[in-house]
Amino acid sequence: MIPRETIDTVQVPGGGEMRLVRRGGDWFIMLGREELMSSRMSGSEEALGTMACDRLAADARVLIGGYGMGFTLRAVLGRLGPKAQVSVAELVPAVIAWAKGPMAEFAAGCLDDRRVTVAVADVGAVIAQGPGAWDAILLDVDNGPDGLTRRGNDRLYSAAGLAAARAALAPGGVLAVWSAGADPAFAKALGRAGFDVDEVVVRARASGKGARHVIWFGRR
Repeated sequence: MIPRETIDTVQVPGGGEMRLVRRGGDWFIMLGREELMSSRMSGSEEALGTMACDRLAADARVLIGGYGMGFTLRAVLGRLGPKAQVSVAELVPAVIAWAKGPMAEFAAGCLDDRRVTVAVADVGAVIAQGPGAWDAILLDVDNGPDGLTRRGNDRLYSAAGLAAARAALAPGGVLAVWSAGADPAFAKALGRAGFDVDEVVVRARASGKGARHVIWFGRR
């Protein structure tokens, strides 16, 4: 068996230790013993990007909360046109450093695309910057509404957080939220926040296999 090798370790704002781990050609981002992301499990993160873009114009302004391993960003860039604007808000600077450093080949240049800007920032703070700024907000932060990494992420999925996201969207804009599992209470909260909600179950692997993840699409 090929052993796992820890490439780097950083502290997460608010507490916890995040590690970049490699095993052969596979990459993992770990929080303690929890596997947050894996290069072998790209299907649902890609679906977040492609399914959101299927609901948008080609020149959309898109905010992605959480870079992860770049699956969602690459999917969005592959769907949108040359005049689109895509911003990525990533709270942990090391995640971007890993994408540009040890995982540069895997990132496939997506961070250098001229349509892309990156902010090392809390996506909640970016959302609060101005009304109607985005045609879509894609949230793949923590583990979804039932978070793992930092308690501060919970506010993104609260009534106040959903209201802020709705205000930051242009009329007809889309809030897309990735989750590791079902959450009926959160789906109802989206409706109460004024969104028309579409819930989609997707598989973790691009092959259509693996765990069942959930994506909610809320239309303003």
